[in-house]
Amino acid sequence: RDGAPARVLDLGGGTGGLAVRLAAAGHEVVVVDPSPDALAALARRADDVGVGARLTGVQGDAEDLPDHVADGSVDLLLCHGVLEVVDDPGRALVACRRALRPTGRLSALVAARGGALLARVASGHLRQARALQLDPDGRWGAQDPLLRRFDADGARRLLAGAGFSVLRADGVGVLPALAPRGGSALDPAAVQALEELERLAGTDPALLGAAGQLHLHAAPV
Repeated sequence: RDGAPARVLDLGGGTGGLAVRLAAAGHEVVVVDPSPDALAALARRADDVGVGARLTGVQGDAEDLPDHVADGSVDLLLCHGVLEVVDDPGRALVACRRALRPTGRLSALVAARGGALLARVASGHLRQARALQLDPDGRWGAQDPLLRRFDADGARRLLAGAGFSVLRADGVGVLPALAPRGGSALDPAAVQALEELERLAGTDPALLGAAGQLHLHAAPV
């Protein structure tokens, strides 16, 4: 917004790992989260950093988002780790769409099927891997803490159905699980090299299916 502070909504933002940093950068941030304990920790963190005046915590969720945020009032909406745990992700996204300005942007971070499958194979949980691969929602069993996982095409369709155009989809967590264990992993040069490789891998369409998470940047249409 031409350098002007943005109005940011962090849906499910918890204790404010991202929200506090955005407030420290000068933006006005509202965190909507169902956990009173998380919101209390958020308030303490904001006060410690000195951004309490620019950061507001509200107890709620995607279902009652319109009760807390005016329509068309948000420049940037963060929806990270939400769509895989809510009962109706499409409805949650419609609420996000409603809150955004016409020029606003959505940042959605979701759990990915491919990376979860690879992680279970790598850890020897082959039955879970098979269950995850066969399950329509990408779950590995009744004890799975997530209600669903996404592939890139499915995530794009979900956002499109809620009135968004996906501008970009990146993979997150493509390579770290494959990094060598031991001393080399502690070498600062090796860590820097891995971080650079991860940045490149996250934007490589050929590797998108191996990501642990998908980061979608979208605009309302």
